[in-house]
Amino acid sequence: MPLAVYILGLSVFALGTSEFMLSGLLPPIADDMDVSIPQAGLLISAFAIGMVVGAPLLAVATLRLPRRTTLIGLISVFGVGQVAGALAPTYEILFASRVLSALACAGFWAVGAAVAIAMVPVNARARAMAVMIGGLSVANVLGVPLGAFLGEHFGWRSAFWAVGAASAVALVGVVTRIPYIPLPEKKPELKQELTIYRDRQVWLAIVITALAAGGVFCAFSYLAPLLTDVAGLESGWVPWILGLFGAGALIGTMVGGRVADAHLFGVLLSGITASTVFLVALALFAAGQVAVIALSFLLGLSAFFTAPALNARMFNVAGAAPTLAGATTTAAFNLGNTAGPWLGGTVIDLDFGFASTAWAGAAMTAVALAAVGVALRLQRGGAPGGSGRSRSRLIAKSTGGSTDRVGSGTDRAADGTGRAGDGTGRAGDGTGRAADGTGRAADADPRGRARVAEAAEQAERPRAADCAAGGATPA
Repeated sequence: MPLAVYILGLSVFALGTSEFMLSGLLPPIADDMDVSIPQAGLLISAFAIGMVVGAPLLAVATLRLPRRTTLIGLISVFGVGQVAGALAPTYEILFASRVLSALACAGFWAVGAAVAIAMVPVNARARAMAVMIGGLSVANVLGVPLGAFLGEHFGWRSAFWAVGAASAVALVGVVTRIPYIPLPEKKPELKQELTIYRDRQVWLAIVITALAAGGVFCAFSYLAPLLTDVAGLESGWVPWILGLFGAGALIGTMVGGRVADAHLFGVLLSGITASTVFLVALALFAAGQVAVIALSFLLGLSAFFTAPALNARMFNVAGAAPTLAGATTTAAFNLGNTAGPWLGGTVIDLDFGFASTAWAGAAMTAVALAAVGVALRLQRGGAPGGSGRSRSRLIAKSTGGSTDRVGSGTDRAADGTGRAGDGTGRAGDGTGRAADGTGRAADADPRGRARVAEAAEQAERPRAADCAAGGATPA
């Protein structure tokens, strides 16, 4: 795996810490900004909305810009957003800083994913994405619990300052280690890249990704109050349990990344099924401390076990537009990260309690599982002839290859005409072949040579007539 892919994973560590650390900071932010916990939870949705909008928008805006320069600019803007969040005097400004950070984060994810995919062979795509997602997993193992720890002891703003520092380190890594990646000779065209959205498999991949991610984060976003208010754990336990979720995420990413290239649908079906079961168990046993702790780990494991497969699936069905494929994957994940916390906040506002977020999440992942079944059915027999190949993957092949096929088709058409026109000649050829066969026999029987000569003469007569008509000299 190229070193640059690991640098991208390191950068994602800073991005992921910022994205998910609010799960452990909602109570102190709500107290400081004088808002309710569901309102503070909208800061998570604000980041996700910025990711949804920013991923395709910035992917299109930077389509013809150098990849390395784009990554440097985006990680710089992200760091500025963290500083703005740390200094925010009001909830509204904090909200705006989250959107700004998310826009830069989305662009970095989209471009970074395209760069990672471009640097590895097709059969290593899931592993490359696993390295990037591994940065996200490490963020959940170390970054998110550390953010909760800083928030508990030094105030929630200190967590934003820490992420700002981490983004500065990531900037140095990108500047010094990401190589210059030349744009293709034929510059990407937006019109051609947009053709991926004609493929129903692309839309199914979006739905599956959004629902699978949203179901887990519907519950995860409100895990801190669930742990303290429902399970009765002390607030000091929250960072450690968030770290346990992250440990599960790291293990899940490593295993899923290795298995997904060979068994993509198997990973999707088993991982999303497991997430659904664990969410139902969390809803049923939310008051049990041991059960909640164990299920936090298992949810991280199942959610991130499927993440490399979800990424690789999008690149497989949207290979015609690698930049937009990365942007679309990012947007899809964050559609889920928007809808999940929003749905969780809604059921809390309706007085169903914090445990109800797990029920709502299980409903989302169950629908995702059904969508995987539909995608698998289409994959196996949806296309004419049962090939299951999608339009976007055909477009993904080079224009030159398509031209060759068209040329070959024309040649075949010409050959077909030739066959029709050369029937006599082919008959002659057939006679010639027969003569050859006879000739082989003639080698054993000298009396057959006369027959060979006669057959050859008959074969040459129509050829000579054809050549004379065309003004050519027979060979």
